[in-house]
Amino acid sequence: MKWFRYPVAALIVAFLALFLILPVYTVVAEGLNPALIREVFSNFIYLEGLLNSFQIAVVTTFFVFLIALPMAFVYDSYEFPGKNLSHLAAMVPMILPPFVGALGFQQILGHYGVLNTILVECGFSRVDFLTGNGRFWSICFIEALHLYPILYLNLVSSLGNIDPALQDAAKNMGAGWFRRFFRVTLPLLKPGILAGGSIVLIWSFTELGTPLMFGYNRVTSVQILNGLTELETNPEPYALVTVMLVISALMYLLAKTLFRSETSTVSKGTAGSASVKLHGIASLLPTLFFLLITLVAALPHIALTLTAFSLKWYGTVLPDHWSLLNFENALSNKLVVPSIVNSLKYSSVAMLVTLAVGLVVALIVQRWKLPFAWLIDAIAMLPLAVPGIVVAFGYLGMSVEYSWAAEMFNPQGNPIWLLSIAYAVRRLPYVLRSVSAGLEQTPLEFEEAARTFGAGPVRTLRKIVLPLISANLIVGALFAFSFSMLEVSDSLILAQKAEHFPITRAIFDLSQILGSGPFTACAFGVWTMLFLAATLAAAGVMLGKKIGSIFRF
Repeated sequence: MKWFRYPVAALIVAFLALFLILPVYTVVAEGLNPALIREVFSNFIYLEGLLNSFQIAVVTTFFVFLIALPMAFVYDSYEFPGKNLSHLAAMVPMILPPFVGALGFQQILGHYGVLNTILVECGFSRVDFLTGNGRFWSICFIEALHLYPILYLNLVSSLGNIDPALQDAAKNMGAGWFRRFFRVTLPLLKPGILAGGSIVLIWSFTELGTPLMFGYNRVTSVQILNGLTELETNPEPYALVTVMLVISALMYLLAKTLFRSETSTVSKGTAGSASVKLHGIASLLPTLFFLLITLVAALPHIALTLTAFSLKWYGTVLPDHWSLLNFENALSNKLVVPSIVNSLKYSSVAMLVTLAVGLVVALIVQRWKLPFAWLIDAIAMLPLAVPGIVVAFGYLGMSVEYSWAAEMFNPQGNPIWLLSIAYAVRRLPYVLRSVSAGLEQTPLEFEEAARTFGAGPVRTLRKIVLPLISANLIVGALFAFSFSMLEVSDSLILAQKAEHFPITRAIFDLSQILGSGPFTACAFGVWTMLFLAATLAAAGVMLGKKIGSIFRF
């Protein structure tokens, strides 16, 4: 009864080819025009955009390492009060897209914002954090605060797989802390550094929402967005997207080369935990350290919430007037309620599609062991390495290049299938890794016993496999649904009519309205923040430290 595996695998390959490979190919085929490429590298504006994007990526990744590396070592090395709660608190930045957090952060960094108000009160001059070089550093800072959990979770997972006996052996041979770190710990950390660091580097290089919200238009992602209106007459955006894709691939390959490790990680196994139990006042230091990082990382969320409850916040540390009017305005705004309904529809369809595809790919890799399983797994994980803006732009390109795609997607019409498929493809790696982890931990003997008693493959899957990996399926579904609800690149590029806007596109449009618009957008952002917070808390409780595997490719 194994014959059915090949037709099912063929369907999965067709899905990935049509909705992942073809969009990327469409962009590359159109963008690899020598004349267009020359225009990109001869045009000062485009070169400046690429340079700014690259600088943002490098600085943001550096900031992320400064934050995540000490956190991971403290978490792995010590037992301290509130350790499990601290691990969940480390995921606080992920409950809000950085471009939404930028709304609140402008109240902190603005010319008459909180920080400048404090500086003036202390006798210093105001600093322009949101103009010139100050805007660049502000973007890097807020992106780093959003992305550091990805690296932190991977490092904690990698540290958890290092046998403490290796450290003890090096210590007994006279190696000091620094030598043990560079000769023992760092080589074994390379998989986690590559997995988390490369995602952060590529993510920040292609980030669209944060520079757009700060009005920092001289970056490639914003230049691509601005070129969409002339897509049918000006093919230059294809070349920009292609160059961005190639640079992202080179970044990943360079990181993989630099952090390639020939040493396999050794499970802690019977060696036990290497965590040191602290006593007295010293036991509170790691807790205070995590609390400080969490507080700084939560500044955009705090500022967003305070802005949502205020009527005026200008030149003061706290808002002058408090009110629920912004939430009332959000409910009555013609964009808000429809966008919530739209996002629920898009994300629900995306979740179902992603669960189905992710489950089958996990079965192909973990159970069926087909000859080309590794290739299907690699393709399914590509959305972590391929920038979201590339895939979204590819769908638009398909609707321009192919008549059948124009009928299927129809960006000018109802984009439910266009956005749902785009969301599903972008979130496929999270579901795949979550389900694969569940299958790896499920003994094969249970399935063999069911088949011995006459159960067919479908019944075995339904009665044995699915119940045993139900927690992993739920976590994958939570991630797919919640992150689809707050997807930025696809929403800003593919949603073109107000009646079809998802939540993130509605927040962006509200923030551009003069007067009360940003306050209404902040109120809307608070609701989305609370929603994703509940989702991540549930996923963290179910997976614990293994939640870091969701962000590994």
